[in-house]
Amino acid sequence: MRTYVITGGTDGMGKGLGLHFLGRGDRVFAVASGAAKGARFLSEAAALGAADRAVFVQADLSTVAGMRKVLAEVEAVTDTVDGLVFGAQNFRSVRQETADGFEYTFALLYLSRYVLGHGLFDALERATVPVIMNIAGPGGLPGTIEWDDLQLRDGYRGMRASMQSSRCIDLLGAQFPQRHPGARTRYVLYNPLMVRTAMADPLPMMHRLLTKAWLLVAGQPVHKAIVPIAELIDHPPTEPLAAFRRRTRLPLAGTDFDPARARRLDAITAELVDDRTSPVDNDR
Repeated sequence: MRTYVITGGTDGMGKGLGLHFLGRGDRVFAVASGAAKGARFLSEAAALGAADRAVFVQADLSTVAGMRKVLAEVEAVTDTVDGLVFGAQNFRSVRQETADGFEYTFALLYLSRYVLGHGLFDALERATVPVIMNIAGPGGLPGTIEWDDLQLRDGYRGMRASMQSSRCIDLLGAQFPQRHPGARTRYVLYNPLMVRTAMADPLPMMHRLLTKAWLLVAGQPVHKAIVPIAELIDHPPTEPLAAFRRRTRLPLAGTDFDPARARRLDAITAELVDDRTSPVDNDR
């Protein structure tokens, strides 16, 4: 039995992967903020005969407290994680700040991946073939990192925030092997392109309707979209970092994966989260 932690695990591709793993006898921690979807996930797991192997972790991953809660709940149950899948996303057309003072998209899409990836590193290294699967938009897409305004206090736009977080995720992947030299954990950045999920639900009405229509025509259904992802999780590349657009391997070149930029972002992020990645309370 393998153990997987999946953020965004009660909806879309996260849920699809979770049920896939449960169906073959693995254990899954599905991380999400909504209780209703969590209950439905557990009900579907029970229908598969996997009630004892499905765990719903209710946590707000836009907050450091929520990130720490996940670390604590996973570590209370297991000391080994075979795969960590990052699928959480939630578009915001209007700028919002979290309880920690971070811009919401930056916190959810990027910071949660930083904290959980490094926080579960030891548990991953105990697995036989450990892998981090980061479902995002790697390499070659638009987006600029606003180094002097990472929280986008000026000129916020929802797409601008999403694209900045994608570029930050590229650099997170680039820096991960440098932070953990010699690690057996493989880091995979994966762009599924268009998939028929609820990703359009938070959009303004007209944009939402257009996006849903486009997804209906051009998007893959979840059960097909997860196939290459599951294959990469089961048989990750031999290199420490790899990036894919569906089944196409992407070059790790250019500013998106620049080592100096990756080190710069890593240093800034470490200062932002300080030592709050610890699962124990810290009243400092």
